[in-house]
Amino acid sequence: MSTVLVAPLVTGLGLSWVSVIIIGLIAGAIAKAILPGNDPSGWIISLVLGVLGAFVGGWIAQMVGFTGGGFFSIGVWLFAIVGCVVVLFVYGLLTKKRG
Repeated sequence: MSTVLVAPLVTGLGLSWVSVIIIGLIAGAIAKAILPGNDPSGWIISLVLGVLGAFVGGWIAQMVGFTGGGFFSIGVWLFAIVGCVVVLFVYGLLTKKRG
């Protein structure tokens, strides 16, 4: 992702880069608990995908007009978790073995 695309997602929600990474890691763990499945990639990939999911959640939030509220905003966390679930679900579909 280019800085031009990602920077508005971070600053538009009132978050720093570090807080997006922290939210992504925690939201990735929560999303992994929501979608446990039989994922051979484990927790590390899920946490990395969680950070990506936090950015996806930020994008979704801005698309629906949510303006943020900072690190402790419930809305920011909910959108991050939704973004993580979406990313983990798509990742699961793409890596699923067909048998």
